[in-house]
Amino acid sequence: MSELAHKVHPGDTVNLRDIDPADTHGIDRKDADAKVAALGAELTALQETHYAAGQNGMLIVLQGLDTAGKDGTIRHVMASFNPASCRVESFKVPTPEERAHDFLWRIHRTTPPLGSIAIFNRSHYEDVLVTRVHKLVPDKVIESRYENINRFEQLLVDSGTIVVKFFLYISKAEQRNRLLAREADHSKAWKLSTSDWPEHELYDDYVSAYELALSKCSTKEAPWYVVPADKKWFRNFAVASAVAQVMKPYEADWKREIEERGKQQLAAIAAAKAKR
Repeated sequence: MSELAHKVHPGDTVNLRDIDPADTHGIDRKDADAKVAALGAELTALQETHYAAGQNGMLIVLQGLDTAGKDGTIRHVMASFNPASCRVESFKVPTPEERAHDFLWRIHRTTPPLGSIAIFNRSHYEDVLVTRVHKLVPDKVIESRYENINRFEQLLVDSGTIVVKFFLYISKAEQRNRLLAREADHSKAWKLSTSDWPEHELYDDYVSAYELALSKCSTKEAPWYVVPADKKWFRNFAVASAVAQVMKPYEADWKREIEERGKQQLAAIAAAKAKR
């Protein structure tokens, strides 16, 4: 699996302070950009085969602190996917209808069917991150949600969904710089909200909440990857590489399914012609 992103293995206790958000593994931007372009072509081909085979859904979860680059990752990496069988789901503050159901209700109804890819821009993990940092629900409730999340994701896997999750990890200094840059650029100021700076001051609390979520909810079937994201170009390279490597082991089975269905279709066409 990709060494560019830090895979969290089941049972690992994550300490994000051991990971450098600015790490680029000695790779320069020019080389990374060239490899991302090549990976884009590979991802396009993999998605086409995935769609045609119709054997698996795929869920890509993107989490990160404000300004970590979830939108940028979707724009630069996931643009390789055909939107006919790929969609992005964003999760804001729950609506009254959503609050009237269990916390996974709004998530489950947007998971991908077989042959389709869903990209979550934020996700069900907000219910163990924001809720913990802001103490919106009792700790006992949050603790129960970790296991509920693991069961939910296992259900998806058992139903044929490939689940891969990315935490885009930026430093507090980089987050501050990006917020200041947005304030200075009127074309990006629309992304700002009055809560951005108060949330920035809670950076350490969010890091602690992420460490718990990553430690408790990274399983063999639905792993977490920590992506150093201070450098946007490296973030794109790491995510593209990991997604391609997650999909690649399924490719042979997808191609066999496509070939078998093609043979059946040709046989049916030949039989129909013989009756004319």
